[in-house]
Amino acid sequence: MDSLDDLVVPEATVLDACGDRPLPDLGLVERDWDTDPIPSDRVEAAAAEAVASLEFAGVPEGGEVAVGAGSRGIANLPSIVSGVVGVIEDAGYDPFVFPAMGSHGGATAEGQREMLESLGVTPAAIGCEIRSSMEVVRVGETPDRGVPVYADAHAAGADAIVPVNRVKPHTDYDGPVESGLSKMLVIGMGKQRGAKTAHEWAIDWSFRNMIPEIAEKLLAELPVAGGVAIVEDQFDDTAVIEGVPPSGFLDREAELLELAYDRLPTIPFDDVDVLVLDRQGKDVSGQGMDTNVIGRRPFAINEPEPELPDVKRIFVRGLTETTHGNAMGMGSADFVGRDLAAELDSSTTLINAITASTTRGVRLPPVVETDRAGLVASLSTVGVVGADDARVLRATDTMRLGRLYASPALVEEARERDDLRVLAEPSPIEFDDGRFVAPTPHETGDGGD
Repeated sequence: MDSLDDLVVPEATVLDACGDRPLPDLGLVERDWDTDPIPSDRVEAAAAEAVASLEFAGVPEGGEVAVGAGSRGIANLPSIVSGVVGVIEDAGYDPFVFPAMGSHGGATAEGQREMLESLGVTPAAIGCEIRSSMEVVRVGETPDRGVPVYADAHAAGADAIVPVNRVKPHTDYDGPVESGLSKMLVIGMGKQRGAKTAHEWAIDWSFRNMIPEIAEKLLAELPVAGGVAIVEDQFDDTAVIEGVPPSGFLDREAELLELAYDRLPTIPFDDVDVLVLDRQGKDVSGQGMDTNVIGRRPFAINEPEPELPDVKRIFVRGLTETTHGNAMGMGSADFVGRDLAAELDSSTTLINAITASTTRGVRLPPVVETDRAGLVASLSTVGVVGADDARVLRATDTMRLGRLYASPALVEEARERDDLRVLAEPSPIEFDDGRFVAPTPHETGDGGD
């Protein structure tokens, strides 16, 4: 293969193979979510209040406090980290931020620093230095299985550690503790070596059991002063910022996880023929596409797939800029666009897959030249369904589901529901050289997400 063109299936080839297939019109629907986010001008203060509730009694005056920040697309992350850093500094301590993101950023110190900076977490924005390294220390091992436990060397050498992370459902497993503070300690702070070790052991020992046990070991051996937990609402706005002491990492985090589940944005239809996603990325979900949203979990270790929704075909058009070419999870798609293939960083993606022991997640689906080709190919492989009956959705990504383009069959369902509003009636899809003319759904005017 000499070039990207050798990988991409031309639009003409797809259309010839699929025959004369009319495409459904698309309208625009909006979710009716009742939310109460923290005002953006109050976020930094709320983060400051959260960390001020933690105990730093064992930290000497001028002692170093390591603040962990990850690679997820958390709303208001620079303001939250800045608020945390400011209070620590005002208390007479010396804060620094370290990337707590496992193998992300190509498993390099510079790559992880760049990921933080792409999220707006820069020294100028947060008011302290960023110490990025892939060096780890061995903290110990778990009591029953003897699994080695690792931690970022900079963090382990500090006088206190404060992870800052969003609590939300995990994409690969269900348990009392999923994505959040405990996972950041185990996977994120463990860097590539710790993350790889944890994922290897998860093949025979489930994450739901492993994460709490390793987290307890880290809490016992390292000076974790507590964490700053974030819960977002359905529009990905900051809803809760809370300081969690070490004693509450498991119990309180489990309670916050229930709250996060209640606010998880989902597809509003259980049965979908074709889901078109404008983008996927690590800042959207650890698997690029949230498996809880798409109803597919084909790469999970010892975990069943979600029962709903039933999505027959998924077409992903491209990658987010912030994912820096990491296309982890693209194997969940049935077709991907030329843009995704062009933006793909194979090395970064493979390192993530090896670390997570989920190499099937980075299998490249068929690459189509245009949006029209992707939509036609998807519709042509779901069975006998006409344009009027086809159940088609187009979303920005699996994190931004406030506004969706929907086919007539779904628009008619939306009219009968209190939780959905029809903003625009279905009309023919417009293409320009095979690409969608309509903007990505969340950019369709004021409001929404």
